[in-house]
Amino acid sequence: MYCMISSAKFRFSLLTLVLLAGCVNLPKDEFTHYGDGPPRNPPDLSNIVDPVPKFEPLAKTGNKPYRVNGVDYKVLATADNYEAVGHASWYGTKFHGRRTSSGEPYDIYKMTAAHKSLPLPSYVEVTNLKNNKRVIVRVNDRGPFIDNREIDLSYAAAFRLGMLQSGTAPVRVRALTPVENPTTINTRLNPPQHSSQYLQVGVFNEVENAQALQQKLKSLMNLPIVIASEAELNNKHRVVVGPFDNEAMLHRINGLLEFHGIIGYPTRLN
Repeated sequence: MYCMISSAKFRFSLLTLVLLAGCVNLPKDEFTHYGDGPPRNPPDLSNIVDPVPKFEPLAKTGNKPYRVNGVDYKVLATADNYEAVGHASWYGTKFHGRRTSSGEPYDIYKMTAAHKSLPLPSYVEVTNLKNNKRVIVRVNDRGPFIDNREIDLSYAAAFRLGMLQSGTAPVRVRALTPVENPTTINTRLNPPQHSSQYLQVGVFNEVENAQALQQKLKSLMNLPIVIASEAELNNKHRVVVGPFDNEAMLHRINGLLEFHGIIGYPTRLN
């Protein structure tokens, strides 16, 4: 006795074998990919412009310490003076429209990037060390978590840097600080009486409690955390963050503290 296989079933089985062998390319919509990659019909990106760095509040998500694949990561308190050399990659249509770590949707046609430790959002200049092309991107996502890569770029940013075909490129990443902001302008017009300001985040009778808060803050940010014990405060112990040379940075760090449930008050040390 033998079984007869219908031609329809035979064709289905044959198609399955061919697909498994990777010999057939299925048609894909522009943003429907089984893997990541570029869009099928991208628009002209030759005239896309870099974003202009500006002061922004920290994103409500994506700025706390986190763990990925068993590795713990800390978020920098500020992007100031950040510079690193490493490898860049890019991510495309597989993630288009998905929520980034900052809560914003990912748009492959915007000049954005993902970074493991810079505050969200931040602005950085990325230089392709192979061709010296440069772009400015707004960091609003976390990653990349592959090998030793430094930054993951949007499709548009990778296009501008000439690295779409290679997929990765050696780059220099340098953080950019906005040059103009109403707060910084007022600071220059009305300079404070003293050169530096601090944020007071706690006052304790016992120095051990002040030290515990100091250690907690050190796990959140790479800034000086000072315990000031002053006689005029009946030998109480103040925990302060700083110093800050301008009010713009003080307010930005205060926003980061509030994000972690810590209230800071501007102060000065005697």
